[in-house]
Amino acid sequence: MNASDTRPPKFGWIALSPAAVFLCLYLSVSLLTGDFYKMPVAVAFLIAAVYSILIARGLPLEERIARFSQGASQRNILLMIWIFVLSGAFARSAEAMGAVEATVDLTMRLLPGGWLLPGLFLATCLVSLSVGTSVGTIVALTPVAVGLADKTGLETPFMAAVVVGGAFFGDNLSFISDTTIAATRIMGCDMRDKFRVNALIVTPAALVVAAVYLFVDLPADAAMPLSEVRWSGIVPYVVVLALALAGVHVTVVLTAGIVVTGLTGWMTGAQDDPGWLAATGEGIAGMGELIVVTLLSGGILEMIRRGGGIDWLVGKMTRRLSGKRSAELSIAALVSAANLCTANNTVAILTVGPIARDIAARFGLDPRKSASLLDTFSCLVQGLIPYGAQLMMAAGLAGVSPLEIVRYLYYPLAMGAFALAAILLRYPRKYS
Repeated sequence: MNASDTRPPKFGWIALSPAAVFLCLYLSVSLLTGDFYKMPVAVAFLIAAVYSILIARGLPLEERIARFSQGASQRNILLMIWIFVLSGAFARSAEAMGAVEATVDLTMRLLPGGWLLPGLFLATCLVSLSVGTSVGTIVALTPVAVGLADKTGLETPFMAAVVVGGAFFGDNLSFISDTTIAATRIMGCDMRDKFRVNALIVTPAALVVAAVYLFVDLPADAAMPLSEVRWSGIVPYVVVLALALAGVHVTVVLTAGIVVTGLTGWMTGAQDDPGWLAATGEGIAGMGELIVVTLLSGGILEMIRRGGGIDWLVGKMTRRLSGKRSAELSIAALVSAANLCTANNTVAILTVGPIARDIAARFGLDPRKSASLLDTFSCLVQGLIPYGAQLMMAAGLAGVSPLEIVRYLYYPLAMGAFALAAILLRYPRKYS
């Protein structure tokens, strides 16, 4: 038998320990020192990656590294890296030619004073609902949020959190979101029916958060200048949003945005060719850490999966179930735990989806609500973990630590609270 045909032994909970190693290193060092930059996330992931290879008993070292590399080179991992590269190039080149400043000026004219925050949050909700991707929404709107923070005196992590929260509203609900497609296919229900149930659960949460933002006061010394809008500067963002709303693939959208940014800057004199190329290169280089983290996390997930860590977790959490409430709670807990390990909400749904479907059939749960719970709790965890792609992307674009953004994430917490209440209170009654 070839080495590639061998199977590593299953060793249960120990296979999950790389995730615990990462969390302990990253969170404990940051919180104990009170400095979110003391433990670089890439270093924490590297230590966890080396540990995951060392504990994979039963295979030669070369085979363990090969297994890890297979996980790091999976199709969805490489696609995410493409998105990171293109988004970094677009964000920096757009900023260099004045697109962010122009969009900020327009936003402040349309949403003055107390309506700035709820307006930005609800606009992000609508954009993400339309484009179906939290990453794409964050790429498009985080630079605008950072620009607004500079002009209003609000904290940059706070403004980034407004965008991240709104981005997960659409990630959870959109008809073209990967999580919606995965959850409905696994549970065997129609996307429209899942949308109705899901909207009844999370729309009130979004409205509550918008109301909270309405009562956030701007700093007393905040300057609210209404500059003249340079209309040519908003062209790149208009093109990007229009293509995204039309359902064009995110890589095509970002590529078009980069090209339009260069052409607009050249035609208006806002930026010359060397400047555009330099800015594009800076944007790509700025995504370096995020790309490394994504590759390492993909490898760690593969080692956890092959070691039987996910199977062990599922078995433990489904061993004792009784009644519909406990069944729904188990589905929520399963996908949440899987998301903590995988740092990818779609992968988490696909990982535990078959088990959730069996639980729903065994206890007579409505597949529409079961699909909603799968999707909602995966988005809840994905929206809060500082090592998820969305928070890492927002932090990179905003120039802050992911942990600084986490403490201002009101919507994911509100979404989770309403979803938990829906389980405990048997809401919506028709689907419970």
